Amino acid sequence: MALTNYERVGKALTLLKAGLGPFVEREIHAAIKANNVDITILKRFVENPNIGDHPISEWDVAALLKIMRATWKDVFSNILGHSERSFVSELLEHRNQWAHQSQFSSDDAHRVLDTATRLLTSVSAPQSTEIEKLARELLRTRYEQQVRNERHRTTPAIGKASPTLKPWRLIATPHDDVARGHYQQAEFAADLWQVYLGEGSEEYRDPVEFFRRTYLTESLKDILHGGIRRITGKGGDPVIQLQTNFGGGKTHSMLALYHLFSGIQFSKLEGIDTILHGLEISSHLQDVNRVVLVGNKISPGNPDTKNDGTVVRTLWGELAWQLGGVDAYQLIAEDDKLATNPGDRLRHLLTKYGPCLILIDEWVAYARQLHDKSDLPAGSFETQFTFAQALTEATKGVSNSLLVVSLPASDISNPSYQQADDLEVGGQRGREALDRLCNVVGRVESPWRPASADEGFEIVRRRLFKPLTDPDHFKSRDIVAREFTELYRRESQDFPNECRESNYEKRIRDAYPIHPEIFDRLYTDWSTLVRFQRTRGVLRLMAAVIHNLWESGDQSPLILPASIAIDEHQIFSELTRYLPDNWKPIIDTDIDGLQALPLKIDAEVSNLGKYSACRRVARTIYLGSAPNVRLQRGIEDRRIKLGCALPGEPQAIFGDALRRLAGSSTYLYQDGHKYWYDTKPTVGKIAADRAEHCYGHLTMCFLK
Repeated sequence: MALTNYERVGKALTLLKAGLGPFVEREIHAAIKANNVDITILKRFVENPNIGDHPISEWDVAALLKIMRATWKDVFSNILGHSERSFVSELLEHRNQWAHQSQFSSDDAHRVLDTATRLLTSVSAPQSTEIEKLARELLRTRYEQQVRNERHRTTPAIGKASPTLKPWRLIATPHDDVARGHYQQAEFAADLWQVYLGEGSEEYRDPVEFFRRTYLTESLKDILHGGIRRITGKGGDPVIQLQTNFGGGKTHSMLALYHLFSGIQFSKLEGIDTILHGLEISSHLQDVNRVVLVGNKISPGNPDTKNDGTVVRTLWGELAWQLGGVDAYQLIAEDDKLATNPGDRLRHLLTKYGPCLILIDEWVAYARQLHDKSDLPAGSFETQFTFAQALTEATKGVSNSLLVVSLPASDISNPSYQQADDLEVGGQRGREALDRLCNVVGRVESPWRPASADEGFEIVRRRLFKPLTDPDHFKSRDIVAREFTELYRRESQDFPNECRESNYEKRIRDAYPIHPEIFDRLYTDWSTLVRFQRTRGVLRLMAAVIHNLWESGDQSPLILPASIAIDEHQIFSELTRYLPDNWKPIIDTDIDGLQALPLKIDAEVSNLGKYSACRRVARTIYLGSAPNVRLQRGIEDRRIKLGCALPGEPQAIFGDALRRLAGSSTYLYQDGHKYWYDTKPTVGKIAADRAEHCYGHLTMCFLK
């Protein structure tokens, strides 16, 4: 029998208690020993008869969350960041709702599961995996319910493009999982640890499918080419540091190396033939020992007993065991038991069990949990960096070993980085760990650059759409790109300056069938939001958009910002999950709901309704302004037209629609040529409401 949302939340809270308990207990005890915590705060908890007689690890989840919040500044802020603190408060509120038997919608339940997963992941609690499975199952169930109970939808926002342009759906075909909407089960989550365990979706687990859907950027080609040279002892850099901001493709690059050295025939991996050019190697590489260390999946406080009985305590113990099982572990067994740096024994280990590939992800998340004293099985904070130095030197000294380390971006002068990497770095101890690891790894590492913006087009396009193969399809695509750019040049005063540049036509071809303006808004604006990962967030949203357009029979030549049906359930969920909850009723009334103002105006003014002009304008403004509402940047009128216009349409209708919306909307603001939706009503709306109230009051007085 399927679980209810209330039961899912209850199960998640039980797992949250089991995962948080050991972490909270060890950190509170460490703070007491170091005299770093206010005893009067702890006294309130100890004197509580319901919990005071029990070890902290046995407290209920409410007490654990409360003590974390109460002692945050003294105990937990050094390890975790502002995001995790907000997770604690949010989960405590959800727990109270659950205790009062409140009902949870599917969206609310998923929010609880997602937040609990993130908090547990930040402290390397294994229960995060179980809650993540609950979340995936909920998404699958929700999708099936939507299919069975399809709600009444508004009519599609219709454009009237030139009849010479073929609809995108006749040229580009989505992958089957995107067309059917089954992408929700995998959520485009590149999870290195899951793949190491042989779990996860086929597109990440299977080497052939992984490379079939992976666009090989120039930086990824360099990594794979250098990796082959290094593993075969023919040169190549010994250490690669992958460093970029949240969601910048680090894990995907590591997965590419992991699959490349899986022993599979290179001829089965799409695109690898170009990398092998000039390298005299066999058709595949056998017996490459691969090590995967993911810091938020390995707990520094809980030894791991392997299926052969080996008890592993440290990262170097885990590394040795993955290289060669119990025999390899015995080479550094004493260092693992005593949590001391194995030093030069690492070089002997890599020499004996080479060739080897070592992938380390989320190292900061692991190191920040260590204490100054060696009171944890994994050792002390300081020992972690002497091990890091020993490992990089050992890798450098063994010609067929390759070390790849993934680290968050470090740019405290960039506000968007500060906000985004808070989830990966955490508090002051995390910042110190990042700086130390950058210094150690940076001594011998090879530089790496993430995908460029234009390469991002192809990464997303390759994952969402099947490749074009018919020469007529390429011709039709090029005609669409040419018609759009000719429109932009012909009526240049209505569109942004970059649309007149010579390379804009190429950008349309590269991003086809998605208009580049969508990518620009998502990568420039939405990617600055906490939780929105540059690649995964774009994939999740655009998969929902494409599924909706495919099912509704969209006939547009390109997918524009105005094509995004914000009121469709899955799209609505993706575009509001990163924003405050008060956006939801605003969308319903002012932007794209069944009773929303743009739809009403389109129905009243036939010339606008013929093109769904108001709805298309409102959607474009929302996509371009919602993530920056606090900064009130807004979106220029020329960019609004860029997000709406199709060749063959009268462009003046969008200016008319914009003026009508600006004069009637409750939440649409204007400053010169810029427009944005806000969560607070405009001054004009407030004044109108007050005037109406006063008029009503005076009328009542007169009648009396």
